[in-house]
Amino acid sequence: MDESFGPEYVRPAQPDCSRCGCCTAALCEKGRNSLLRCSGHTSDETRPMVLECPCSGESTKHTASWRMAQVRVTRLASELPIVAEAEALLRALAGGSTSEDAEGVFPQLQLRGLARLVSGIPAISPLGFTYLAARDDVRAGAVVRVVDIDKVARTARVEVVAWRPDEPVTVLLDQIVSDSGLDVDSLPGRWLSAEANCHADTADRLVLTGFRADAPLPAGWMRVGGDQG
Repeated sequence: MDESFGPEYVRPAQPDCSRCGCCTAALCEKGRNSLLRCSGHTSDETRPMVLECPCSGESTKHTASWRMAQVRVTRLASELPIVAEAEALLRALAGGSTSEDAEGVFPQLQLRGLARLVSGIPAISPLGFTYLAARDDVRAGAVVRVVDIDKVARTARVEVVAWRPDEPVTVLLDQIVSDSGLDVDSLPGRWLSAEANCHADTADRLVLTGFRADAPLPAGWMRVGGDQG
């Protein structure tokens, strides 16, 4: 006699993401806030299908991978710049030139994500512009205050005193923790120092690197209620 234990349970299908067409909405929500992107939160079987998902890619503003790419390229520009010939080609591409790559350095730019082929023609990438901005900007030490943190999105909002102290900017929470060595729960209200390009015209162009826990409290920033970091 066959035994019946009730209807077989089938997990309800999750709604598709309306932006990409390759992931579920839940997967993209997770991927946007993770350096692993969407592909790092799915099975081996489905990973190839979501590998290039734009919802979590570094070319999509405000994703975790986009924020990390800004930091990576800025540090590359200031700490380990590309060779002069490669930078010259990158600047030529930024100016719209289609000059020949006489030195054969275009593959170096591609490898670092600074340039790409568009319809078979060499072109600068958004990260290439970030690199050149980092080369041309004045970067200096800045005092920052951690306003609050979001443990789910793994981000923190910080005020940059020398930029726009009343306009918090979003940075990766794990970047602050890795740089400073501080505990996550100790960050809200904390004063830190970092390197910044305080001449940036928008929050998206402001890139903070090298967070440290040795920042003095700026004069005039004593807050009512004892919030002194």
